[in-house]
Amino acid sequence: MTNTIENKIPSYFKEHKSISKSDLVKCILKDFPEFKESSINVYLSKLKKAGLLKNPTRGVYALEEKKEFLPNIDSKLKRLFNKIKKDYPFIDFCIWNTVWLNDFMRHQPFKFYTIVELEKDVAQSVFYKLKDQGKSVFLEPDAETFELYIHNSDDVIILKQLVSEAPIVEIENVVIPSLEKLLVDMIIDTDLYAAQQGELDFIYQSAFDKFGINQGKMKRYAHRRNREKEVEKRTNLTLANN
Repeated sequence: MTNTIENKIPSYFKEHKSISKSDLVKCILKDFPEFKESSINVYLSKLKKAGLLKNPTRGVYALEEKKEFLPNIDSKLKRLFNKIKKDYPFIDFCIWNTVWLNDFMRHQPFKFYTIVELEKDVAQSVFYKLKDQGKSVFLEPDAETFELYIHNSDDVIILKQLVSEAPIVEIENVVIPSLEKLLVDMIIDTDLYAAQQGELDFIYQSAFDKFGINQGKMKRYAHRRNREKEVEKRTNLTLANN
């Protein structure tokens, strides 16, 4: 029920920015006659709580229009992406920079890293190729490596394994992680996201307030990383504060 109605709801608002709750329920019942009206009412309340619907006035619903996450992909990041794409045209990989997370934080880190997440089979080959080009590159660094080398270095590139079926998107011809992926990863990869660990609550709140977050996408990815319960708990706490 959750996914089917959620995917259909935007079509009910194509001709009107807002519609009455009774009309919305009628539209849903027309497409899903097997559902009970009481169940639909409960589900609409959940969508409102999740920030997918808004309730501008009593008895009226509208779509919550939030911005899409479109981080600044600078020329340096594009060049590195295109270089890897040229050398390894058939691999799945994404690229991003930790400076993107500053938009969600109170305290701004002064050190930023370029992250390349790619298939495990080619990670070592990419590592040596970038190393030969004089890049300061690290492959799957552990906590000690971060402490001894990365935290005190500039212009660092970190290579990590890309989890299969991870939510990635293409923007400006560059493949980057979706915001949903970043939110899940920062709960799990505590070494890479060390600067964000003390602000996870604020980061989640900022992300959900500013952008449209696909919770289903987050849930599926968290499940692939075996941290579904932890991510769901933090997401629920965030939504409870909205």
